Amino acid sequence: MVTGTPSHQKPDRNTNRKSDRRTRITVLVALIANLVIAVAKAVGGLLAGSPALLSEAAHSVADSLNEVFLLAALRRSRRPADRRHPFGYGKERFFWSLLAAVGIFVMGGCFSFFQGVEALRNGAEEKLSGYVAGLVVLGVAFLAEGVSLVRALHQVHRQGGAAQGMRDPALRTVVAEDGTAVLGVSLAMAGMALHMVTGQVVWEASASLAIGALLVYVAYRLGREARDQLIGEAADPESSARVRELLDAQPEIDSVEALFTMKTGLDSVLVAARVDLVPGLDSEQVEEVAVRIKRSVARTMAEADQIFLDVTDRAAEEARESPAATGERGGA
Repeated sequence: MVTGTPSHQKPDRNTNRKSDRRTRITVLVALIANLVIAVAKAVGGLLAGSPALLSEAAHSVADSLNEVFLLAALRRSRRPADRRHPFGYGKERFFWSLLAAVGIFVMGGCFSFFQGVEALRNGAEEKLSGYVAGLVVLGVAFLAEGVSLVRALHQVHRQGGAAQGMRDPALRTVVAEDGTAVLGVSLAMAGMALHMVTGQVVWEASASLAIGALLVYVAYRLGREARDQLIGEAADPESSARVRELLDAQPEIDSVEALFTMKTGLDSVLVAARVDLVPGLDSEQVEEVAVRIKRSVARTMAEADQIFLDVTDRAAEEARESPAATGERGGA
């Protein structure tokens, strides 16, 4: 027999909406900052002929596109379940986060590598005015990215610190992007300054290659996390262990054959357990036990959105030899 019920203690919807609203503001702040910075970097890079500055422009364009993806994720992931998607749309966040990681890799990392290799092959001549303009643009970008990063880190703190706040793939992506942007701008400034002092383009080309490597690494980490969540990541081991302990402690359950959990969204988890009940329970008792156990599981794991119990059938000989029937375990 398979039974299922929604949790009776789901995370508060008003709290979730407030959290989404704060995340949306954080993403919008990052989007506005990146759009302004991307234009400034592109114009400055073209005027100065700076490969590092053009790499940073590509980085900001990629970040801007990613912010659009994240806004779509926030809007679409809270849609209610329907017939076509009975477990809801929570995984939309993971899908759009994966696209953001691809955007960082292609538009940011690959273009930065291209700029660095081209600078090493063909060189780059810059005038003093070009250096000054480039460094001014990068200085402004550093301040803007820093403000956006501080805003994102403040929200992480408000949502319970790194362990809780970084669960949200949208917020996690913004923090990764802004942190990478601050470091990338610092590399670009160092490369441009060394190019200006030494006259060797290798410094600026190396900065562009370093920015590319940084972006590829960040894209890989974000993509791997989104992939794990999309293909069906289990709930955290501590929560799963608490549920198993609860099931093992029920006097009507002879044994827990299997316990499966899967995250279906940012704050929703599917729980499915295959259990053997003690002998001698009639159908009405089984139904009462199932309802009580599922309510207990919902209290133990508040994010459990769907809970299913599969009561297995066993041969009579196996039932007679069970721990409950032989008196090895308190029950029945």
